[in-house]
Amino acid sequence: MSHNVPSDTDVAVANRNGHITPEKWLLLGAIFLAAVVMPLSAIAPVVALPAIGAELGGSAFAINWIVNGAFLAFGSAVMAAGALADRFGRKRLFTLGLGAYSILSLIVAVSPSILVLDIVRTVQSAAAALAMIAGFAALAQEFEGPARTRAFSILGTGFGVGIAFGPIVGGALVGSLGWRAIFVMSAVLSLIVLLVSAPRLRESRDPDARQFDIWGAVTFTVTLVLLTLAIMQGPQVGWDSKPVLALFAGCIAMLGVFLAVERAHERPMLDITLFTYPRFLAVLSLPVAVAYSFIVVLFVLPARLSGIEGMSATEIGLLMVPLSAPITIVPFLGAVLTKWIQPGLLSGVGLIVGAGGLVLLALIEPGAGGLAFVFPLLLIGVGAAIPWGLMDDLAVSVVPKERAGMAVGIFATARVAGESVAIVIAGAILLGLTQRGLHQALPATFSPDMVVTIANGIVNGKITEAVLTTPALSSSELTQLYGDAFSATTLVLAAITLVAALVSIGFVRRHEVKESVIITGTESELAFCEVERS
Repeated sequence: MSHNVPSDTDVAVANRNGHITPEKWLLLGAIFLAAVVMPLSAIAPVVALPAIGAELGGSAFAINWIVNGAFLAFGSAVMAAGALADRFGRKRLFTLGLGAYSILSLIVAVSPSILVLDIVRTVQSAAAALAMIAGFAALAQEFEGPARTRAFSILGTGFGVGIAFGPIVGGALVGSLGWRAIFVMSAVLSLIVLLVSAPRLRESRDPDARQFDIWGAVTFTVTLVLLTLAIMQGPQVGWDSKPVLALFAGCIAMLGVFLAVERAHERPMLDITLFTYPRFLAVLSLPVAVAYSFIVVLFVLPARLSGIEGMSATEIGLLMVPLSAPITIVPFLGAVLTKWIQPGLLSGVGLIVGAGGLVLLALIEPGAGGLAFVFPLLLIGVGAAIPWGLMDDLAVSVVPKERAGMAVGIFATARVAGESVAIVIAGAILLGLTQRGLHQALPATFSPDMVVTIANGIVNGKITEAVLTTPALSSSELTQLYGDAFSATTLVLAAITLVAALVSIGFVRRHEVKESVIITGTESELAFCEVERS
């Protein structure tokens, strides 16, 4: 069956008064499915980590890399994806990225070892970034005016659905078909998206696109990788060890090189002069807060629920609903409230609610049962969902109109890369506090390496195995030790969230919006595709 690609005239007619033709609805439906699949396939494996570790084995570093590596690759690739799509063709890059994503998902599903899984999943996440950015940029060429606003609102909802149902779908698949089914599902759904959307998308590119800022992308990626490895290895081999110090030194050096490259490039991917706007810096505190209050909990809590609370993957998925579900509804309510409340103030209030939820979460004793988590998680989810749909528009509103594209590009980078760094920092804090507790409780005969090994097991929910290697401590003592470390870590997350809330309320004050702009979480990534033209 052949599909006629619409002409520019057809597009103009289809977009009149926000009307979307049936053919366009089919195309939008396919991209909507991609908007659901991408975050869902990123979130769902978190519930599967214990099952993956039980089958494939591997160190704590290798198991955590399934998540950390994916976020790191996505955050790095999103920098370059928009510029590449503008230059070489948005439809071409979307097709290439989504096809690679589907194939790599199948390879992950049949991975024979944790090493293969880690490597392929990292590349898979980079392909996901390419497909997502290029796909949204290509879709933007298919709609104009009210129809485009409507289309991207639908895509923003898709992202919320993917995040909200990721834990549920992951838990259900792990409990019924096994963890490999998560990646088979991703492969099949992405293939459907490709088959439906590719014939209906028009090819488009930026005729003014110039030489790609390859050294900017490379130096940024290396900087982020070195920082991530340094933070992950700190608790493992010691913060003052030569390898960790070398990683931090390399990170600082590469950051200097990156800044120098961006200053010298005619059209840099990141215009660092935007950091001279104080209110823009204040807005950047919002994705940081959401990362520490919401994303970190989404990735750290399942290990506690599995290893400490003894829940199955299905039960964990259901219990995470109060945390993730508000993302699908609350942002729309937040947008309505901005008619009466300034977005910066509203975002700050939301973060205060989230900080309160984190404090309540920290007070939950190990073994308290699933119901004890519901209200704190709901507060955290609602608190994060309020600024979720507002902060992209704030990033545009606090800088001059002509800098809007670059501002949202930097904001999207900070949002994605910040989530990656937040996950590893929180993991390092939790592991470090657990190690400190063990040092205080165990006899001096236990070597530092043994303490690190035991702490890794506890943090990853393997209390039973830890008891076998520490006869000096009972299961209840180890559980309480972990509970204390988890509570302290959660209080640190609450403090970071509260500080960001105060910054939002204090510095993101009433500002003049040059032009009425509505930007969803999805459009922040789309704006990356416009950075090279800003």
